[in-house]
Order: sequence, then C-alpha cells, then structure tokens
Amino acid sequence: MRVRAAGVALEVREHSPWAAGKPTVLFVHGYPDQQELWDPVLALLPGEELHLVSYDVRGAGASDTPRNRHGYRTELLLEDLAAVVAATVPDDRRVHLVGHDWGSVQLWDAVNAERGHPRLTGRIASFTAISGPSLDRVPGRHRSRQEQLQQLARSWYIAAFHVPVLPELYWRATAGRATPAMRAQAGGRSVWGPELARNATNGLGLYRANIARRLRHPGVLRTEVPVLVIHPEHDAFLTRGVYDGLAAACTDVRLVELDAGHWVMVSHPQRVAELVLEQVRRCAAP
Repeated sequence: MRVRAAGVALEVREHSPWAAGKPTVLFVHGYPDQQELWDPVLALLPGEELHLVSYDVRGAGASDTPRNRHGYRTELLLEDLAAVVAATVPDDRRVHLVGHDWGSVQLWDAVNAERGHPRLTGRIASFTAISGPSLDRVPGRHRSRQEQLQQLARSWYIAAFHVPVLPELYWRATAGRATPAMRAQAGGRSVWGPELARNATNGLGLYRANIARRLRHPGVLRTEVPVLVIHPEHDAFLTRGVYDGLAAACTDVRLVELDAGHWVMVSHPQRVAELVLEQVRRCAAP
C-alpha cells in the first residue's frame, strides 16, 4: 500500500487484516534499516488477534526520498506517522506504537504531541520504545557527568555523520554489506540486503536535520500514554542512563532490560514479541 504523506509516498504493509475489536500495532524501524527488520517479530505475533502494520520511513526501503535534508525533520516524520495511522486504522480507533532506534526517537515525539496534535489526539493506546530515547531528554539534564561521558563515547558516530561527503562515500563503498559491528549487535546475524547502502546514505539526513537543532532547543517531554522501554544491556550506542528520570515525564512507564545488543528484535525476536504482546494486552484499546 502507498500512503501519501508530507511531500512523499510511504510504502506500508498490513501483515494481518483489520477487523472490529482487533488492536492495531504499528511498527516503525530505525537507521539504517527498513521495515523488513521487523519480520522476525511480526512472524511470532498472533495475526488473528492483532492488526499488524509496518512501513518504510521516508528515504528508506520502497518509500520516497525527500528532496533535501530538511525533508527529514522530525516534524515531518510525525506527519508521516499520522498519515499511516489515518490510512490503516479506521473509525478513529487507537493504535499501539512500537519503535526501534530512530523509529523510537520519532515516536517519543508522537506520544509527547498526542494531547494537541489534530490527527493523533486520542489515537495512541500505548508505546513500546526499543533502543531509542526522546530527543527532548538527550542533553543530559537527568544524568550524572560520568553517565554523560559514557554516552558521549558511544555516540561518536553522530559527529562523524555530520562530516560532509565522507559518510556517503563510506556507505557506498560497503556495497550494502553490514559492518562487523552491526552483525555483532544483531547477535551475529546479517539481515541487511543490498538496500543498506541507500538506506544508510539517505538516513544521514535524520542526524543532520535534527540532532544539533533539537539539542540546542529541547522541548519538555510529558505524556500519559503508557510506555514500555526495552533496553538491550549490550547496546553499543546507548547507555541505560538515557532513560533516567522518565518517571517524572511519563505517568505510566516500565523499563525491561534484555541480555542483547542494539538490534534486539533480530537477535531475540521471541522475547520482543512477548513483551509487545504483553504491553498491547495490558493497554488494550477499545
């Protein structure tokens, strides 16, 4: 299914049919991935009970690529989400959101905006965040200096991604092959196809369009949407400290740590599927 959003068309897949009474669970992937990385989890969820939806974010997979860097701003990612929800979830029913990496980052914005967004108010039943913090909390106001330094060391690649031209040359030189670090963080699995180079090159816009401006002017995170945070203990890119203080921002938040790396939905799909299903049943939408 093709869904028109803010200046792009998005490739959307419904993995099980919608029916009255079936909760919708919408999966949003991260960088440098596409929606197929959710397949191991989706295959383990009961399609007869759940309406399962995923999509390629702008610039990834079969979705359109924005014309320039500004086309990757988080405000537009939010409009993409609203367009997919409107196209796949009828009758103003609510949706359960699941995001990984940049998918999680953008969904934090969605639950934060839910109270006042014209197309999302009252539409979000729950949120499961995997390996992706809110940009409104990254600056470190809620962490010790040691924790900030530990996270800074793990975030070296963000600065590298802002260097002109060189990251693009690097990803093109890989010819779509995952790096050893990526495979290790996916439990030794290599699940990226030839689209990796394009996804990674295009997705640099996510960092360049958002990181500096959002860190300079962070918002205030406040949400009443029930949140489940899944933190892989061996995530090479994120420390546990990025989630400290969330209880002050979320009225209903739980954190589960797993013995896994960053791409936990690839290495431990059974456990991720169990946690997602538990969260959906706990926060079942009418």
